[in-house]
Formats: sequence, C-alpha cells, structure tokens
Amino acid sequence: MHPSVHARSNPDKPAIIVAETGATISYGELDAASNRVAQLFRAHGLGHDDVVAYMLDNTPDYYGLTWGAQRAGLRYVCISSRLTQDETDYILENSGARLLVVSASLAGAAQQLTTQIERFAMGGTIPGYANWEEAVAAMPATPVADERAGVDMLYSSGTTGRPKGVRVPLPEDPAIDATNSLVMLAAAVFQMNADSVYLSPAPLYHAAPLRWSMTVHRLGGTVVLMKKFDPEAALSFIEKYRVNSSQWVPTHFVRMLKLPDETRARYDVSSMKVAIHAAAPCPVPVKQAMIEWWGPVLFEYYAGSEGNGMTFISSADWLTHKGSVGRPILGAVHVMGEDNETELGPNEEGCVFFESENVFEYHGDNEKTASSRNSRGWSTLGDVGKVDEEGFLYLTDRKSFMIITGGVNVYPQEIENHLVTHPAVADVAVVGGPHDDFGEEVIAVVQPANMADAGDALRDDLIAYCREKLSGVKVPRRIDFMETLPRHDTGKLYKRLLRDQYWARAN
Repeated sequence: MHPSVHARSNPDKPAIIVAETGATISYGELDAASNRVAQLFRAHGLGHDDVVAYMLDNTPDYYGLTWGAQRAGLRYVCISSRLTQDETDYILENSGARLLVVSASLAGAAQQLTTQIERFAMGGTIPGYANWEEAVAAMPATPVADERAGVDMLYSSGTTGRPKGVRVPLPEDPAIDATNSLVMLAAAVFQMNADSVYLSPAPLYHAAPLRWSMTVHRLGGTVVLMKKFDPEAALSFIEKYRVNSSQWVPTHFVRMLKLPDETRARYDVSSMKVAIHAAAPCPVPVKQAMIEWWGPVLFEYYAGSEGNGMTFISSADWLTHKGSVGRPILGAVHVMGEDNETELGPNEEGCVFFESENVFEYHGDNEKTASSRNSRGWSTLGDVGKVDEEGFLYLTDRKSFMIITGGVNVYPQEIENHLVTHPAVADVAVVGGPHDDFGEEVIAVVQPANMADAGDALRDDLIAYCREKLSGVKVPRRIDFMETLPRHDTGKLYKRLLRDQYWARAN
C-alpha cells in the first residue's frame, strides 16, 4: 500500500489536515507533490541509496519530501530543530547527505552550518539557500522513470551522547507500495485502516511520529498534524476532527492530566479508540489516570528507531500487569547478565536484548554497532529490565542513567515517576552528581508548576513525599529547581546535559 494508490482511487480524500488551521492536502495533491520532489532529486543527480536531509518545522509539506525521497529510492534524514550547530553539522557529515532542505523559520541555525552541501529554504528565504518552492514547482508531477522504495535514516535524540544514525538496508522489495511490518502491525494490532483519523502531536523529525503517520498514509487514513503540542488544544482537536487514533509520549499525558478538571471535562474525547504511547516510560499513576479518563484505549509499545524488536501491551493486560511494556510482537526478548552473555531467569534484572532477523548498524560507528550486540547476534537499546513468568517485560531504566551511590545501584526512573505525580511538579529529572564519600549522590532537578513556589518549603515537601514511597537510598540528597528542563519535543530528557553540569562544576 502507498499514498499513490489512494491518490488514484480516492484523490480528493484528505491525507493531511493541519490541526490549528484546518488547511488540507488531499491524496491527489500529496501524490503530485511527492512526484515533483522525486523529480527534483533526480534533476540534481541523486540516485538510489543517496542521502538527503530535512530540518523542518511541523509542516504538511514535510510529507511531500519524505514520500518523494521514499519513491526515489533515497535515504532521508530528518534532523531535530533543537540540536546545536555542531550536532547538526555532525549528522550532515556522518550521514553523507548531499542535499538539505530547511524551514526559513530556522534561518538563524541554518546560517551557522558549515557542512558544504546543496541547500534549499522552505517557506521563506535564507541567505545562501536556494528557494525550495520555486525549484520544485518547475518539476513535472509524474513519477520518475526508475522508482524504487527508499527508507528513512534517523538519528537518535542525542540524550545520552552524540546522535547515532540508524542505517538499515533498503527494502528488499523495490516496489514503492510493498507492505512492510509496521503496516501489518498497525492494521492487525493497533486497529488502523482507511477510516483512521490520526492525531500526530509530536515533531515529525522523530521516528515514531514520522513512521506512524506515514503508515496511516499507506492505509489511506487521514493525519491531523499539530504544529506544536498544547495540552488543551490537543483535546479540542480530538473533539473537532473526531480523532479515533493517536500517538503520545508520557509527558503529553502528564500535561493533559494537570489541566483543571473543568478544562478536561469541556472536551468530548469519546471518539478516541486507539491512543498509542511509547518513547519514554510512563509512570503507573499517570497511565492509570489516563485509562480512567479515556477508557481502555491506551496501547503501549516498546521499541527503538533501530527496529530490532517490539513489545506491546493493551489496557486490559496492563491493568493486570501494571508497569509492564508488554510481551514481544516482533522478535524475542532476552534479559542478560552483566556480561551480556548469560541469560537471566524470570524477575531478574539485566540488560534487555532482542533476538530478531531485523538488521541495523550505527552509521560510521562500528564500535557502537558492535557494543549493541552480544555473541549470539542479539541486540540491545541499552535498557535495563526484567521479564515475569508470563513473559511480560518491565523496564527499569537506561543503563547509562544508573547512579552508583555508596556501592548501591539506583535507577532514576522510579524516583522521577514518583515525583512527577506531586501536584506542585510540572517535570523532573533525576541524575547522579559527585559526592566525596559516596562517589555519587541522587539529585532531583525539578521544574515546578509555578516557579514562584521554588524554595526550601517545596524542597522539604518533596523530600517528605519521596520518603513516603521510596527507600532511603533513593530519596534525593539534593533538590534543585529549574524553570524549564531540557526535554526533547519527543518527550525524552537531555539528561546528560544536566548530569554533565554537576560533574563539570566539581571538576
């Protein structure tokens, strides 16, 4: 399945609706736009397996670019607009991108880039950049002669270090409308089809929003694209467009739940049948509250951009296995000991590995690729967890975030999950900072719901709140306040930035 198929059978059906404005792009228009994009790439000498890069705001034109690259047999790199100049240049150089398209609203960042590459500005002008709209308008809206299925080449958020480029082989079947595993999962497990009206509240440069919304296009549904997430606006769009499927991260849930009761009650969300969430751990009280509010429509999965495996859990199963991210539906899950070779038994914590036929590599980094494997060829995303007797996986945290204080291993996730439920807390990150006696101490960096409340009284209240539920070693020895945490739009924390600040001060 492919949007070009739907363009032939139902050209006037909305493929994309901009949530805030109601502006619509039909399947016929999307097909023509993607053909022009593919023709432009060929006109600029780009062939199968070449790489293009996009650094864009959430715009409906994003899909013309991604589908254009997909049908031209290219690899397309979607770059976060939140990265530093150094990180963006690194991605451009590491990926081998030959052409870059940038939103004109990002002109400041775009002008700092040093990588020598063919450049275009979309939606306005940037000095030194060609005009994208003029260039693509001159292209024919017919398919290129050598259509071949391409694939994304996405980079990690850089939350634990340098962004890592996930490179997978081009699809074995060159047909652009060949069915892939995500399409089959979306239809069979997540109940998506041509009647899906899918709300996408997150940035398209991230794997999940991009891949899932493009999957909706393969199925012939309609994507309702938010330019930027706002909790009340998201509820209003569900009501306005009668959204029946969507994808979220736990931060979205937290922000919607902290709206006043009267605000939440104002909007009819009964059309929602499938609310998918992933990308970050969801605190148990938060998910419980969402199920009580929206009903048993929450569907959770655990996977990575690497595509090496996936677990899934429905609301019904979660209610009897609270905190689990489910059982595998793609690949098999193994929990390994410290050596990554010894398989552990039920309820024993270790590094989570997937056994899968799907192959990936971290582009240009053989060492990182090798470190993600064990001798059996199983691969890990770096998460720690356990599997119960029924095969349900529970995640503890990322291995790289572990704090060792006084010889005891402490995972920040449990502390964060508890603190974020405090009514005075909008967001929280827990990191390890240097300590003369214990090596590391537990530090909670809190974003208060009201910054005016930041102070000793709130600090004491939060410490007492932790002591109610957490063992002594997990109670933060220090609580600092920050107006806004460095959180990625996809919900992931740039925790390394916070941690590095504490260690840099000590050094």
